[in-house]
Amino acid sequence: MEELELYLEDAKERMNKAISHLSGELAKIRAGKANPSMLDGIMVSYYGAMSPLSQVSSITTADARSLFIKPWEKSLIQEIEKAILNANLGLTPQNDGQQVIINIPMLTEERRKQLVKQVGQECEHGKVSIRSIRKETNEALKKIKGVSEDDLKNAEETVQKLTDEFILKIDSLMKKKEVEIMTV
Repeated sequence: MEELELYLEDAKERMNKAISHLSGELAKIRAGKANPSMLDGIMVSYYGAMSPLSQVSSITTADARSLFIKPWEKSLIQEIEKAILNANLGLTPQNDGQQVIINIPMLTEERRKQLVKQVGQECEHGKVSIRSIRKETNEALKKIKGVSEDDLKNAEETVQKLTDEFILKIDSLMKKKEVEIMTV
């Protein structure tokens, strides 16, 4: 039935968005290697408007331990340093008058364990999102008029299969990120 298919497609699309969101959140958790995505989400005041750091500068890595942020305008250096400190990423910016330099410290064993715990929490939020999409979809399916019990049961089984599939994707993302963090 066409209406059932629409709900199933919507559920799959929403679950994909949940996975994308989770991937973005996991990318922000640093694994000891310098990566420009560590600074995603940092906003800088630029002519009175808050702008993403990546839109007012270029961010590059020279090696696994340093990030270089070259602002389009030198007057932004102080703003960029302030924004990085305010983001509480545990990073200390320095500048050489031309650019902001961030040296990424080695992660201690304790910090690695904290990060793995943080990854676990983010993944659990992702699983909760997937499960709530399942619940909302199943409730919506039951409200469709004129659907046979068999069709409804098949649709609910499909929703459960999608749920299981996306939970496995989350588990896989979690394992991959944990390995990345724990690899010295």
